[in-house]
Amino acid sequence: MAHLDHSIADLAIILITAGIATILFKWLKQPVVLGYIVAGFIAGPYITWLPTVTEMENVKIWAEIGVIFLLFALGLEFSFKKLIDVGGTATLATLINMGSMIVIGYVVGRLLDWSPMNSIFLGGMLSMSSTTIIIKAFNDMELQKQKFAGIVFGMLIVEDLAAILMMVLLSTVAVSHKIEGGALLNSLLRLVFFVTVWFIVGIYLIPTFLKKTKKYLNDETLLIASIGLCLGMVLFASTVGFSAALGAFIMGSILAETVKAKQIEHLIGPIKNLFGAIFFVSVGMMIDPAVIMGNVGLILILTAVVLAGRIIFATLGVLASGEGLKVAVQSGFSLAQIGEFSFIIATLGMSLGVISSNLYPIIVAVSIITTFTTPYCIRIATPVYHAIEKRLPVRSREKIIEGYARSNLKTVNKQNDWNRLLKSILQLVAMYSTISLATIFACEQFMTPFITANMPGVWGHIVSATIALLLIAPFLRAIMMKKNRSTEFRNLWDDSHFNRGALISLIALRVSISGVLILMVLIPLFPSYTLLMVVVSMAVTALIIYSQGFKKQSRRMEARFLENLKQKQLQDEKSAGIHPKIANVLLSKDIHIEEIEVYPLSPKVGKTLRELDFRRQMGVSIVTIIRGNRKINIPDANERLYPYDRIIVAGSDENLQKMAGLVEDGRQMVENEDDPQHHVSLSQFIIESGSPMIGKSLHELDMQKKTECMIVGIERGDESYINVSPFHMLMEGDTLLLAGEKDKLMTFEKNLNLTV
Repeated sequence: MAHLDHSIADLAIILITAGIATILFKWLKQPVVLGYIVAGFIAGPYITWLPTVTEMENVKIWAEIGVIFLLFALGLEFSFKKLIDVGGTATLATLINMGSMIVIGYVVGRLLDWSPMNSIFLGGMLSMSSTTIIIKAFNDMELQKQKFAGIVFGMLIVEDLAAILMMVLLSTVAVSHKIEGGALLNSLLRLVFFVTVWFIVGIYLIPTFLKKTKKYLNDETLLIASIGLCLGMVLFASTVGFSAALGAFIMGSILAETVKAKQIEHLIGPIKNLFGAIFFVSVGMMIDPAVIMGNVGLILILTAVVLAGRIIFATLGVLASGEGLKVAVQSGFSLAQIGEFSFIIATLGMSLGVISSNLYPIIVAVSIITTFTTPYCIRIATPVYHAIEKRLPVRSREKIIEGYARSNLKTVNKQNDWNRLLKSILQLVAMYSTISLATIFACEQFMTPFITANMPGVWGHIVSATIALLLIAPFLRAIMMKKNRSTEFRNLWDDSHFNRGALISLIALRVSISGVLILMVLIPLFPSYTLLMVVVSMAVTALIIYSQGFKKQSRRMEARFLENLKQKQLQDEKSAGIHPKIANVLLSKDIHIEEIEVYPLSPKVGKTLRELDFRRQMGVSIVTIIRGNRKINIPDANERLYPYDRIIVAGSDENLQKMAGLVEDGRQMVENEDDPQHHVSLSQFIIESGSPMIGKSLHELDMQKKTECMIVGIERGDESYINVSPFHMLMEGDTLLLAGEKDKLMTFEKNLNLTV
């Protein structure tokens, strides 16, 4: 009988144990991750009365693959655009929370007489929440639609990116065995440089590749191509000195911007689940019962630090970002745990040999305890808020409870031309300069040695310089000339002579940057002719400026990049019931927008909106009904609901919860190219002095019938009215929040047909 390899036997033990444990934990309604850790403990070396794993080296390799696919899947869900969309609230709150916990972790470690390296890694582990645990808790408690849940999800997105950065910096600290500002800054700059290059080149090439090969990409070929791209980026990242996890995350975030992102995420899911399970099982194998029993006091101390520290600083972070007290407290209590990224950071420290082996099982024990406490923390958040509210000083009570954040929606939004111009120029100069530098470095490393080896002498250098300059010329053209004919530039130029001088200086600075980049190509090849190279660079600069060929090439490259970058966004907006930006504006006014699907067997099916009377009974407004390829914006009271209608609902968090008996979270409909575009927009209308609307009720004005626009809220001074009665009397200075199609909003006042 043939001998079975130990690796196959070990894999069988791992998966059988994990399967049994996860079924048990599903039955107990506990997170699956905990089941994997328990399975690892059972299959590990400390349980000798059951079959255990014999070749730990194989498990380590599988676990490393698990980390790669976990980070790849995380990147697919991440998207750099999401980071922009979460805005300042999540970013500021996360920075305060994470920064505070890193410092606290380091201080606690030093107080426990741990080494500086153990203390640094402890701070990193304590600063990371568990995305898996939080999402499960919100789903189980049906909280995912509430405003604080959206802020928590945004903070988790920022945490994911910060964790990747932290891993790079911790690796630098671990290698040098000390904290050096210069080394950390160098690593940070290298990280920013390579991530920028990878992202720009990836967005330029990969969506185009997927589009060109679309007819050949079935599930099988797309899966193989995606894994190949992932592992290729892993290899490249490792080659230039970064971690495999970073490479996987970056490739995932690039693919997240393609129209195939959802399909890739679906295909990669089983592989991520398989190897991710092995990773978490390997975490459980590191749990030494003797270490746990010998450090019960320490585990309880760290658990208390996590619970108290994360609750306090996450709450303060959300408050500092401008949100109200209730949202801040709910967010803080939701983030009171550590999870999977803490394990990854611990694994990094173990692989680098810079942290104690005892720290790993201690952190796992803390994570398990805080996982179990998470639902209870979320439940007590509201009572804690009410207790704090009663003890607030009268003078600052209103500001703290409501928050100081103001809506970004303005009736007149005239942005400063200088701000817009400088922002756009800074972005394009940074992007094209980075790509130019990457091209120059690549030429120095690969092209120039090859050419000079086969063409020695001055001609080899001339050919190398010519090719390098031709490659970067379109980027230099964009650095020097882009935005010089923009509307903002012309407005500023025509405004004053002072502006003209400043604009000329700005152009000169951009030309100088291009000149420096040209010299970076020429001087290393001709070091003895520096002055001549300066003259040559000036001539090359002039040639690039006046060359129509480089201008066309620059525009073609930029057009392809922007098309690839916006392709998925346009598709998502096309299939969405309401534009995401509008939803964010409404959310800032505590009006939540949700797209939900009607149950086929709902007793409400077939009834008219007048019969259902959602506004009076539930305090919500039906803004749009999407029925197959048809969309009904601002439906009238005679419109009926049918099975699988997707309805766009506006209302407060609490009111949306009242609809749980009627609808459920919208199930993903089959996407196709015939989905309708929906153009419900949001606007404001201020009732000015002398308006004939003053003193009249909404019922008298009959706005919806006349204008085909809906009032979703009214602001009067510092007060906001969401559930507006038809008999609400309008006053001077009232701000009407209107929802409707764009052309109807533009003619709102005209369609009212009111005269003074």
